[in-house]
Amino acid sequence: MARRAVLFDLGGVLFRPGLQHFLSSCENEWALPRNFLRDVLLAGGSQSPHSRAMSGQITLSQLVSEMDEGCRGRAASLGIAIPDGFSAARPFQDLQAQGRVNVRMLRAAETLRRNGFKTCILTNNWVDDSSGRVLTAALLARLQSHFDLVLESCRIGIAKPDPGIYSYALEALQARPHEVIFLDDLGENLKPARDMGMATILFRDTESGLRELQELSGVQLLREEEEALPTPCTPAEVTHGYVSIRPGVRLHFVELGQGPVVCLCHGFPESWLSWRFQIPTLAGAGFRVIALEMKGYGESTAPPDISEYSQEQICKDFVTFLDKMGISQVVLVGHDWGGAVAWNVALFYPERLRAVASLNTPYRPADPDTDIVEKMESIPTFDYQFYFQEPGVAEAELEKDIGRTLKILIRSTSPEDRLPISTNFHRVRERGGLLVGFPENPPGSRLLPLPELEYYIQQFQKSGFRGALNWYRNMRANWKWALSAKDRKILIPALLVTAGKDPVLHPNFSKGMESWIPRLHRENLQECGHWDTAGKAGRGEPDPSGMAGKSPPGSSFSQEFQALSGNFFPGNSPLAWIWAFWEEFFPLEFFPLEFFPP
Repeated sequence: MARRAVLFDLGGVLFRPGLQHFLSSCENEWALPRNFLRDVLLAGGSQSPHSRAMSGQITLSQLVSEMDEGCRGRAASLGIAIPDGFSAARPFQDLQAQGRVNVRMLRAAETLRRNGFKTCILTNNWVDDSSGRVLTAALLARLQSHFDLVLESCRIGIAKPDPGIYSYALEALQARPHEVIFLDDLGENLKPARDMGMATILFRDTESGLRELQELSGVQLLREEEEALPTPCTPAEVTHGYVSIRPGVRLHFVELGQGPVVCLCHGFPESWLSWRFQIPTLAGAGFRVIALEMKGYGESTAPPDISEYSQEQICKDFVTFLDKMGISQVVLVGHDWGGAVAWNVALFYPERLRAVASLNTPYRPADPDTDIVEKMESIPTFDYQFYFQEPGVAEAELEKDIGRTLKILIRSTSPEDRLPISTNFHRVRERGGLLVGFPENPPGSRLLPLPELEYYIQQFQKSGFRGALNWYRNMRANWKWALSAKDRKILIPALLVTAGKDPVLHPNFSKGMESWIPRLHRENLQECGHWDTAGKAGRGEPDPSGMAGKSPPGSSFSQEFQALSGNFFPGNSPLAWIWAFWEEFFPLEFFPLEFFPP
């Protein structure tokens, strides 16, 4: 029998322990008779405070008020005293403060989605107008990104075990009863669903629950999932926006989530979609994520003037972007050229950043005693940048077959993804082109599956490569601008993640950065190549340069992040380091993560 949808209860399955645990705990603390609070909560049957709250007739604050009055009346009828400090709100407050997301079940739900199942939270819930409502909002907002649907009884007007709520869920899922699996920790909630033809699981503990779910779904849920990638976002799953910077210049961006703002800037030859794994993960962790499509790429404008792509102008445009978005400060994260933007904004506009992070791209102040062009020419790896200097030459090569270009340039370092010859950035001018010698029809790249490759191609067909290459045509302009700040230091919190197998931006280039960035935290992904936003970084090996920092602290934030993300970059990843780094500069009150386990 083919099953294709799973219903998860929230309290008791995805979020534990449930309310009954805290009711019992308070009864013990206050020396009240067993089930005293539960009996008051359920007194009156369909007109009980609980039933009316679950169906949305009253709010949580009203429920607590009625329960408080009911407790005092029941205590009087039993001839017992209500203890000092008693509050009917206490069990609900403890639930919000001490409850935890069942991370293993959350991972199982994501695994099911990756295997084609529709997933839905079906919960008896109240309208939360209490002082702790921000925690309820944070929990539900995060869970929304992990499930296809979240159905709350208070929004529907029907609560479990009323059969009507199961019919509602089936219609919302567009599924038949025999196609659905339902997990709940209360047998009375399962019976109507089972009578309708659903497969049901009485949830007692995570291990047995996962085992039964695995058997019924046919999807492996109990194995270690540390090799799994997170679920990336697609262009249809994010909000797209456009900001006019000035006449003739418009920036395209995508956005997801709510909370403190994190801005992501990509490099060459990429797209905002390069951050497809990071965007939903950071949004799900309580951030407002804005990924820019940099000037010259895709749906952002690509003005022909080379000076439009100087770092000075790019950074001015970024500040204008923040102004027009009404955003005072962000955490700015960049990769490749995006990393250069991040360092320069930190250098020239530090007031606009809470912190800065760069993947691969190091920072060095401009040297007034060495001409930048001479310096660059002395480094063989940068020969390709001189090939890019003459307008029209590299454009013709890269635009001839955009799919081929991307499949050659954006590849992982894994042996199975390597082409017969390696990408060589030395002697590009001598060879007559960056792609000379590569197959005319290279195999697909593991880092660019077909849907993503097609999107990249579509974006470069809109913009061409002229704007993207113009970023390289400002060597002296960038150097002269940087000279004006050569004696400055970057004093805000900063993160650098280097990649041991990056053929161009090697970790050695980052030696001594602490002299200019005293608060720098650094990590190195030894087995990772240049494209560390796009795939698995691998476990990493000892850093031969000795520059890597210590492993991220065993803080609740880094652990929570890895739990939420399914630990998809086990122990070594840009995301893991960024997440461990957040806590240095985001006060706790900015993102209530109390629900996620330490």
